[in-house]
Amino acid sequence: MKISEIRGLGIAELQIKKSELAEELFRLKIRHAGGQLESTTGLGRLRKDIARIKTVMKEKEAAG
Repeated sequence: MKISEIRGLGIAELQIKKSELAEELFRLKIRHAGGQLESTTGLGRLRKDIARIKTVMKEKEAAG
């Protein structure tokens, strides 16, 4: 996700998106541990997306 897309979402939507991405990251980690995951680039992408969402959430909370 692009940061501009993330900034366009509300706090509730960000929380939902963060939980969805966390679930997907968990599933990919399980597949990676089982040797079924061919490419690990998705893991890094998801971690970065979650970090971006958390950053925007903090910015919005600080702004009030």
